[in-house]
Amino acid sequence: MVELGHVALRVSELERAIDFYQKAVGLKIVGRIGGGRAALLTGGRQHHELLLAAAPSMDAGASPRQPLYHVAWRVGEGLDALRAAKDRLDRIGCPIEGAVDHGVSWSLYLRDPDSNQVELFADNPGVDWRRSSEWLNAPSLPLDLTSAGACA
Repeated sequence: MVELGHVALRVSELERAIDFYQKAVGLKIVGRIGGGRAALLTGGRQHHELLLAAAPSMDAGASPRQPLYHVAWRVGEGLDALRAAKDRLDRIGCPIEGAVDHGVSWSLYLRDPDSNQVELFADNPGVDWRRSSEWLNAPSLPLDLTSAGACA
């Protein structure tokens, strides 16, 4: 079995990035390395899933030269898990760029302080992606969490 261990991002302002990933995603800082120029954060599944490293060549407030397409964080299963993530984002005033029904999962999209796209997603318990690849051809549809049905 192969699974993703962690993602490392270069950030322009380490403390600002730590604050975002703690408040918006719900990660917890587990330590610092590199003389305090990098931080390890976890959602609890691994010793760390995210390494944030201050990019020495970047001026404060500058965006990384090569932003990542996006990092996806699974927040649970069902729409209630995604609603809880949305409530957290609303509480901290974090703008959501989009909400999408991918068939196999439901997602919220937002930006971190360095303009990397962050996806928070919840699995659709009604779809077993292991048994069929049919979901690969399903269209991505807009998702309205206020009117979407309750999760199973």
